[in-house]
Amino acid sequence: MIPENLTAVKAQIHQACLRHHRAPEAVHLLAVSKTKPVAAVAAALNAGQRDFGENYLQDALPKIAQLPEATWHFIGQIQSNKTRDIAAHFDVVHGLASEKIARRLNDGRPKDRAPLKAFIQVNLVNESSKNGVSPQDLPRLVAAVKDCQNLQLLGLMAMPPATFDLSERQTFFTQLAVIRAQLADQFSLPHFQDLSMGMSDDLETAIACGATWVRVGTAIFGARQPQEDD
Repeated sequence: MIPENLTAVKAQIHQACLRHHRAPEAVHLLAVSKTKPVAAVAAALNAGQRDFGENYLQDALPKIAQLPEATWHFIGQIQSNKTRDIAAHFDVVHGLASEKIARRLNDGRPKDRAPLKAFIQVNLVNESSKNGVSPQDLPRLVAAVKDCQNLQLLGLMAMPPATFDLSERQTFFTQLAVIRAQLADQFSLPHFQDLSMGMSDDLETAIACGATWVRVGTAIFGARQPQEDD
């Protein structure tokens, strides 16, 4: 079932790219595998999926150990006491939101590994329940991360409020794309080209607005059980 689900999701992404005049290879699928057993991840890996998203550290570490050939993305809030393990075991983080966390990830990255790739999470609507840095504080954080030799900035990540309709989400995604382009020019960052935005219910809207990474879980792995954060 997982290989068939994966094929269907990739076809959906492909068709959305064609409808919105995007090159299909420019949009990457992040399979959200949090709370799913390693066998489910292995099934997706065997079907050709390479990138997996986790946000429960203790749940993720055994999977990473068993499937080192996958590319592992940490997609949850990055807590200070988890930075060393995240820096040591993950390839990409999608929730960088403070200079303190950036420094801790930089210091914790093993010297024999390539720089940890990072998306800065932006809080565009000033939601107290949402993590992320405010747009006005973004330049200072970008400058700080740029000085971290063991981090490589890829771009920005944001999640619109669940209450937003597709029109509001389109405005939200467009705003994020504009901010990314401005920062890339301001700081001369050739690798700062990515936008991690869009999930199953707004995937096509995000692609139309320039998403390069979309996050899909349930449509691939089925419904997940709630889990307490570790």
